[in-house]
Amino acid sequence: MSDAVCKQKLALVEKLGVFLETKEQLAPVAARILSYIILTGKKGTTFEDLVTILCASKSTISTHLNHLQDLNKIVYFTKVGDRKKYFMMNPDNIIQSIDNMINTWSVQKELHIEIKEYKEQVNSKTTDESSKFDLGFHDNYIQFLNEATNSILELKTKILSTINKL
Repeated sequence: MSDAVCKQKLALVEKLGVFLETKEQLAPVAARILSYIILTGKKGTTFEDLVTILCASKSTISTHLNHLQDLNKIVYFTKVGDRKKYFMMNPDNIIQSIDNMINTWSVQKELHIEIKEYKEQVNSKTTDESSKFDLGFHDNYIQFLNEATNSILELKTKILSTINKL
């Protein structure tokens, strides 16, 4: 790998790491480990590589690797004749994220339906047109959630068919 590509990878590790700290609520080093593993791909990365590249102590890397494994974010594999563990993303990680997203959207949708029904009920009992609730936002948001859910379910189906081919 050229120096330019290595620099680009390390810059992406940092950028993705900052994002994952917030999104996944990970410690900074854990987020950088996960970022590096994502950008390394199926060939995997070793404990020693992570210590060297991320400039962190062995105990810090070990602690965060164990935590990421406990969260089912990463898995390891071994190679014949090699005693090292190679860490890679858990293939099910994206499916877990999609399922969480769908569950969140489902809860939001049900809440918006309930709020809309309440507002419709209030509107039906109110004669003053100027104080009636505008229901357009709820209709649009529910439609958005339905379309987003259908789209992400299509993606999940494609990902599952790819994983099953492996």
